[in-house]
Amino acid sequence: MEVEIVQEFDLFYLAVAFVGFIVVSAGVKLVPQQNAFIVERLGKYNGTLNAGLHFIIPFVDKVSYKHSLKENAIDIPSQSAITKDNVTLVIDGVLYLKVTDPKQASYGVGDARYAVTQLAQTTMRSELGKMTLDKTFEEREMLNSNIVLSINEASEVWGIQCLRYEIKDINPPATVLKAMELQMAAERQKRAEVLGSEATRQAQINIAEGIKQEVVLKSEAAMTDQINRAKGEAQAILEVARATAEGIETIAVAIEKTGGEKAVALKLAEQYIGAFGELAKTTNTVLLPEKTGDMGSMVAQALAVFNTIQNQVEQQNPDSSA
Repeated sequence: MEVEIVQEFDLFYLAVAFVGFIVVSAGVKLVPQQNAFIVERLGKYNGTLNAGLHFIIPFVDKVSYKHSLKENAIDIPSQSAITKDNVTLVIDGVLYLKVTDPKQASYGVGDARYAVTQLAQTTMRSELGKMTLDKTFEEREMLNSNIVLSINEASEVWGIQCLRYEIKDINPPATVLKAMELQMAAERQKRAEVLGSEATRQAQINIAEGIKQEVVLKSEAAMTDQINRAKGEAQAILEVARATAEGIETIAVAIEKTGGEKAVALKLAEQYIGAFGELAKTTNTVLLPEKTGDMGSMVAQALAVFNTIQNQVEQQNPDSSA
């Protein structure tokens, strides 16, 4: 009998310990980092538990919602959209968002993930309808920014913030792709022809510049040659004139000396006779003095010519004769 009482007593304590463990475990909540728990007391919002160790009243308080505060990536399924110029595109993307207000995320919308996905799809279709096909490819960054702004305006009451949206693929119809390929081929051909014409134009300009420089260099060389020749001829004339002046001055000095006149007369007579000799060699008709056999008369005639020239010089320069 006593053994049975002891066993029943042990079972009672075990039951109490088990119930106590359940109560303590239900009242102690450990919230991980970057997480938030929503606590309701008797079905009504009571508070938000942030990261750390917390105690709640068992069976009275209840953790109704658990939210991760990390940034999450949501894959937006492919969908059809019509651009401003009536081209149907198949487009998909990736949405990056995070929970900023756990309470609003719990009570503001039933399924936040589904709601944001649908909002992203409708916003994408709306933004594509405002743009042409070419602008869709050229201004993808602007399209992403507009989608993010539109989603944030609607999701603010849900306690969710859209950080960024990235379009993954834009797939136009096959006919549009073919037309785009033809357009790109024509554009490349146009660029090639423009580059070829520019190269030909530049080559012609280079050739013309080369010919121009050649002509200029040749003209400069010819001018330099003429200048050098003129300088040489001028220098030669000066040298000849200088030598002639020195010779005349030497002859004048010699004439002034004793016997100079006789020497001049003799020289003139020799040249006079020599001139007649050369004249006889070059022509058949020769004019001779009256007394060709009298050499004295020929010398006298030459001296008379010399005296006449000397008298004319003295009359022109009376100062020098004085």
